[in-house]
Amino acid sequence: MGKREEPSLFGLKNSNRDFTVKDSWGKNQFNSSFPASLCCYIHSINEEVNYLSTNNGFLGCFNLSVKSAFGIDPLDENVYFAFESLHSPFQQYVIGSLPRTDLVIQKKGTGECLAGIEIKLTALPDNSTHKLDDLKYGSEMVVRPDTIVYLACSVAKGLGQKGITGAIDNSIYIQDWSDARQVLPFIPKIIKSLRDVFLSLEDKQSPFLLQPIWKTKGKSPELAENCLDVFFWSDSAFIHFITEIADTNPNATKINRQTRTAVWLFRMLLDISTNGKFNHHKIIDNLSYNTKNDKAFASSGKVTNKFMACKRLETPLIKKTEIKNIILGGGQELLSPERRFDAIIYNSSELFSI
Repeated sequence: MGKREEPSLFGLKNSNRDFTVKDSWGKNQFNSSFPASLCCYIHSINEEVNYLSTNNGFLGCFNLSVKSAFGIDPLDENVYFAFESLHSPFQQYVIGSLPRTDLVIQKKGTGECLAGIEIKLTALPDNSTHKLDDLKYGSEMVVRPDTIVYLACSVAKGLGQKGITGAIDNSIYIQDWSDARQVLPFIPKIIKSLRDVFLSLEDKQSPFLLQPIWKTKGKSPELAENCLDVFFWSDSAFIHFITEIADTNPNATKINRQTRTAVWLFRMLLDISTNGKFNHHKIIDNLSYNTKNDKAFASSGKVTNKFMACKRLETPLIKKTEIKNIILGGGQELLSPERRFDAIIYNSSELFSI
């Protein structure tokens, strides 16, 4: 008998996670390592990923090679997948500690950072779209404050301090940024300024956030036949997204999470234009506007569908029969799914037929 294949994920040979041990298959680990492996697999079958990016000021879904997204061929023997790590080239833009990001693509041996990628593994459809037609299905996206820090750094890398200074509205002066009453009148100007930023960034936009989708049959726990795909958001596209979901109503009396995110990003970029760097801890802590900072914002599938709608959102590229080509060596046996009581009841119809 031949030696039994050890648990692993396709393409992730060089990584700071040991996939032969159960600890590397926990929910938090799997939600970033599986998407990286999925990208490797898509590359191996000579396909490209979806690229949400801007063109002439409009957001569209285009194609992108995984090699372009990662900055290196994902199956190159010198690629190294560093999960929950620092994308050190961004340290120059922040005062204090740089947050860790979900995945840093490095060169093995030298440790050179080629890409820092935020990852959001999302279900399709979500609770707001499961009753709609497949074409209208959408995924809920929950964004962390650290994601906005990396977005600001990505803009700084693309435009440089001078480029940001040329794009951003430096005439906006607010004495106390922590006072929502002082900030609210300037929200339309702040949003317009961010639009100018993403327009300036368009020619230098880069892949920034990786959003894989896994599709089920409606609200059921059963995977759709075509169930997996990958969407990358460019930094320019994600700023466009933020400007679209922020509340620009001049009669608004409070700053919601989406609008607060726009304010955070604007302040970060304003500080870069002035000082070359920003203090993200100070900005996020002081500009809370009486709302918790545990997340930047969340958008339902009804919202995200407008930006992600395309043929591959309706019919994802990868079939469920291909999952065995991504999770290898019995790795699925090491998974530890959350035991949710509502999911157990939902999947135990026999309890109600006794």
